[in-house]
Amino acid sequence: MIELIAATPLARIVVLLLLFAAIAGAALLALSVANRRALVRGELKVIAATVDVAAGETFRARRTDAWTRLANRIERMGLSLADTKSDVLRKKLIAAGFDSPGAPRIYTLLRLLLVIVLPSLLVFLLIGSGKPLSFLKLYIFGSIAALAGLYLPALYVRARADRRREALVNGFPDSLDLMLICVESGLGLEAALDRVGMEMVLAHPDVSRLLTTTTLRLRAGATRSDALRRMADDAGVDEIRSFSTLLIQSDKLGTSIGMTLRIYAAEMRERRRMRAEEKAHRLPVLISIPLVTCMLPTMIGVLMLPAAIRVVRQLVPALSGG
Repeated sequence: MIELIAATPLARIVVLLLLFAAIAGAALLALSVANRRALVRGELKVIAATVDVAAGETFRARRTDAWTRLANRIERMGLSLADTKSDVLRKKLIAAGFDSPGAPRIYTLLRLLLVIVLPSLLVFLLIGSGKPLSFLKLYIFGSIAALAGLYLPALYVRARADRRREALVNGFPDSLDLMLICVESGLGLEAALDRVGMEMVLAHPDVSRLLTTTTLRLRAGATRSDALRRMADDAGVDEIRSFSTLLIQSDKLGTSIGMTLRIYAAEMRERRRMRAEEKAHRLPVLISIPLVTCMLPTMIGVLMLPAAIRVVRQLVPALSGG
């Protein structure tokens, strides 16, 4: 086995790459564990030394992960990771569930790494395969890999945003039912949001996170209208945006929040049922495409084959005078 690996250039390259990846992964794991322990010690020292901490400051807000520290180090080296459309990029990342302040810089860093790593790895494998390649082919393959590294993070963020939006749309009517029960039992809106957020951690984690974030903003001193508008902006869903507007209007006009929740929960449940019916009605149309493409030629062949054989055996010899 060792002699075969030593005799094959591609096998040697693959083994070296696997060995490098294993050593680098072990080193990064050890470094992350050591940094995490040092970070926890530092946080405990700060908490022990500081008595009066700001109300909005939390351990999670002050904690920075390995990617954020890496982005900070790269920026200190002179490479700026700021995007020209940072506001638009941050909205996209928040819609996908990445609400960290350093998420745009990490996103830009990942795109830069993929643009460099993927073409280099592809060219390295092509050269190591031993096949003669022209400079034009290497340039074309490297350009395709670079474009893939540039657009893959954007496709992933878009797909994750779509999944999160669908999860919010499907899970929000259930949260409205629980919120209605809490409000009718005597809880205020803030307490109802907090209770529903805790109850829906396992069933709908995205909805739970959205409601919990809104509760924390209310406790931090934000007004109810501002917190609800921020919740609608973070969700990026028209139904939740309409719900926030409805609650703001109910709060300003002094109408019953319980009645508002009951009516809007019924409307959202009806919309969810209509979306399910729409998907069910689309199934016959979608099924007809593979049916026509795959089964219809086979059926035509089965029906026409006996007649074609009979024509070849009897009609063609009769016409030719045989």
